[in-house]
Amino acid sequence: MKEQLTSLIQTAIDVLKNQQVIPADLSPSIQIDRTRDASHGDYACNIAMMLAKPAKCKPRDLAEQIVALMPASDTVEKIAVAGPGFINFTLTDAASFAVVATVLEAGEAYGRSSIGKNKSIQVEFVSANPTGPLHVGHGRGAAYGAAVSDLLAAVGYKVHREYYVNDAGRQMDILAASVWLRYLDLCGENANDELPFPVNGYKGDYIWDIAAMLHRENSDAFRHAAQTVLKDLPADESAGGDKEIYIDALISRAKALLGEEAYRSVFDAGLNSILDDIRRDLEGFGVVYEEWFSERSLTESGAVDRAIERLKESSHLYEKDGAWWFRSTDFGDEKDRVVVRDNGQTTYFASDIAYHMQKLERGYDRVIDVWGADHHGYVPRVKAALTALGDDASKLDVLLVQFAILYRGGVKAQMSTRSGEFVTLRELREEVGDDAARFFYVMRKCEQHMDFDLDLAKSQSSDNPVYYIQYAHARVCSVMRQLEEKGLTHNSENGLANLAMLSESHEQALLTRLARYPEVVEAAALNHEPHLLAHFLRDMANDFHTYYNAHQFLVDDVCVRDARLCLVKATRQVIANGLGLLAVSVPESM
Repeated sequence: MKEQLTSLIQTAIDVLKNQQVIPADLSPSIQIDRTRDASHGDYACNIAMMLAKPAKCKPRDLAEQIVALMPASDTVEKIAVAGPGFINFTLTDAASFAVVATVLEAGEAYGRSSIGKNKSIQVEFVSANPTGPLHVGHGRGAAYGAAVSDLLAAVGYKVHREYYVNDAGRQMDILAASVWLRYLDLCGENANDELPFPVNGYKGDYIWDIAAMLHRENSDAFRHAAQTVLKDLPADESAGGDKEIYIDALISRAKALLGEEAYRSVFDAGLNSILDDIRRDLEGFGVVYEEWFSERSLTESGAVDRAIERLKESSHLYEKDGAWWFRSTDFGDEKDRVVVRDNGQTTYFASDIAYHMQKLERGYDRVIDVWGADHHGYVPRVKAALTALGDDASKLDVLLVQFAILYRGGVKAQMSTRSGEFVTLRELREEVGDDAARFFYVMRKCEQHMDFDLDLAKSQSSDNPVYYIQYAHARVCSVMRQLEEKGLTHNSENGLANLAMLSESHEQALLTRLARYPEVVEAAALNHEPHLLAHFLRDMANDFHTYYNAHQFLVDDVCVRDARLCLVKATRQVIANGLGLLAVSVPESM
C-alpha cells in the first residue's frame, strides 16, 4: 500500500517539476507513515513540509497543490491536508479487505520484498573464541545475529552469514597448554602434585575431556617429565610471580619440548573439539553459517603482512621500542595501538585489521559485525584502521549486544555448569527450549540489558509471549479441524467475496494488523531491530485471542463463516511467517 501511495505523490511531484514549482534536480525521499489517530485517516506524508523551502511556498499551500495533482485511485477514499501541511490518506473499505486475499495468495512470501535489490551484506556474529562452550551471552548474540540476517534476506538483500574462528593467537596457545598439562596428568606426571596447573589456564572439565581423547588416540607420544616441563620456569601468581609471564613461559616450553608437529596436534585437538561443539550447539539452535572463516588463514595467506605494509606505506605505523604501533590517536583514540610486538609476533588487532580489509576486498556492499557490548571502545579503532588503509569505513556497521542475566523466581539464577564458571547456551536450551530462547533473546533492543525470566519462558500462560503467539496459530488450526469434524467445508472464494461482512471492531483490528506486517518486517530489517517483529506478533496474537473469545467462527451463515475463516487463516499465515523469521516453530496443536 505504501508503494501505491508513494506512486500517487510522485506523479504529482513530477507535474510540479514540469511546472517549475519544484526544482527539477530534486529527488526527495517520500516517507509514508501510518497515522497514530484513526481520525486522521490511515496513512500520512510530510513531503510538502520537506519541499516547502526549495519550492518557496508555504507547506500547506504546497500540500494542497500536490493533492490536487494526484491521480484518482480505487484504493483511496479520501485525501486531506491537515495541520501545517501533512497529507492524510483514508483507504477504501475494499482496500482494507484486500489484504486478506493478498496474504492468502502470497502465503509464505507475504511480507517479503525486494527493497534490498540483491545488494550483498556480510553479517559476522557470535565468533566466540573456541576456548570453551558457548554461554548465555553468546546465545543472545547468536539469536540476534541470525534474526537480523534472516530479516535482511527477507527484504531482498543477499546475506552471507559468517563466523570468525579465532584459531590463532595467545588465547588458543593457553588452551593448548592447558590441554597438554591435563594430558600429562593422565600420563601420570602429576601423581604427587608436582605439576601444578597454571592460574591463567583453562580449568573447565571439558579440558579433561579433550586431554582424555588426546591420550586415547596418542598414548604417551606427547609425554615429557614434569621436572623437564617446569625447569627454570618463572613463578606463577600462586607462588608470588606474574601469571601472564608464567603462562607465556609455559607455552614456549610446550612448543620447545613438543616440536612444531606435535604441538600442532595438541593445539588442533583443543581447537577442533571445542569448535565442533560450538557448531553443534549453534546448528541445534537454528543458527547456520555460509562460512566459518579461519583467523589462521589471514596469516597463512599473507593478508596480515599485506595490511601492515599498507599501513606503513600510508605512514600510519611507526616503530618504537622494537614494536610497530598504529597511530590510532590520529583518529581520536586515547592511545596508539601495537600491531607487531617487539618479538615480531603480530597482535590480535593486526589480525582484525586484516580481516576487515579482506571483508571489503570480497566486494560486499556492507559488512555488519555483531559484538558484545564490552567491545564498545574497539569499534572506532577498527574503523580508524580501515580509514587509514584507504577503505570506506562507512560500509562497516557494528551492532553491540548486551549480556543476558538469568532469573528464576525473581532471583538471579545460579545454574551449575561443568566448568563452574558460566551458564552454557546448551543448559539454557535444555531448560526452556529453543523456541523460548530464540524469542526471548530478541524481545529487547540489542543495546539494552536483558533480564531472562526462566520461569516465564517455561510457563504455558498468556504472560509467556512465545506460548501466547504459538497458541494463536494452534487455535486457528483447531478451528479448521472443528470445521471438518462438523462435516462443513470452507469456500475461500465465497469468503473473499463477502469480506465486507467483517464489520466487527475485532475484525477491523485484525485487518489493520495484517496490512502492517510488511511494514514491520521492513523496519525491523533496515533498523536491525528484530524486537519490532516480536512485539508485533504479540500484538497480533492478542488481537486474535480477543476476537476468538468474542465471536464464533463456525456460524450458520455460510457467507459470514467463510469470510471469518479467510480472515483467521490469513492471521495464521502471518503468525507463521513472522515466527519463521525468528526461527520459532509454529505448532498446530498445544
